[in-house]
Amino acid sequence: MDKVAEATREIGNRLRSARIGAGATLASVARQAGLSESFLSRLERGQAVASIANLIQLAEALGLGLHELFQSASAPARTRVAVHRGDAGGMKDVAATGYRFRHLGGGAPLDRLEVFHLVFPRAKGMSAMVSHPGQEHCYVLSGEVLFHVDGATHRLKPGDGILIDSQLPHRAENGGRGQAHVLMTVARPADASDVPDWWHLATTTEKEEARP
Repeated sequence: MDKVAEATREIGNRLRSARIGAGATLASVARQAGLSESFLSRLERGQAVASIANLIQLAEALGLGLHELFQSASAPARTRVAVHRGDAGGMKDVAATGYRFRHLGGGAPLDRLEVFHLVFPRAKGMSAMVSHPGQEHCYVLSGEVLFHVDGATHRLKPGDGILIDSQLPHRAENGGRGQAHVLMTVARPADASDVPDWWHLATTTEKEEARP
């Protein structure tokens, strides 16, 4: 089994485990995520590839941090102390999308913050606008990123950052010729429920099998 097929199967298994653990049906999760029941069934069986947009929708519907779809160990209720080392391991691939990420901290049910190191592949970006409760900050480590927020476009270069109200429709794409590395911090609102209400697609014509 190649790496993409293996990653696709693992994500499918975690989606199914999370859904069953929540006592939810295929139909109810598919409806909340804006996907078809048949497509979700294929995802769970590892017979379809989930895009970034699909994973955002499903993480929200299942009450998960996005990183939980890529790791088998469950997080504690609240992070007390978490240290990450530069040599602790490489980036994880998001199957068949070209995106890579490393989860740096947060994301437990009672945490307010979640921090990622994201790698944008060359000439690819999220095609769907997303919207979710809370705030987020993106800091460009290398490369260039075009950050589209509520009708405006901001070109960010190394050392530049952007802080937004995450309820504004937004998306990001690679704006340079090579990879772009971004440090992303997501903060959910203080009045959020114990389980993070993660990213929610706002306006998109690619509700199913959307390209990232």
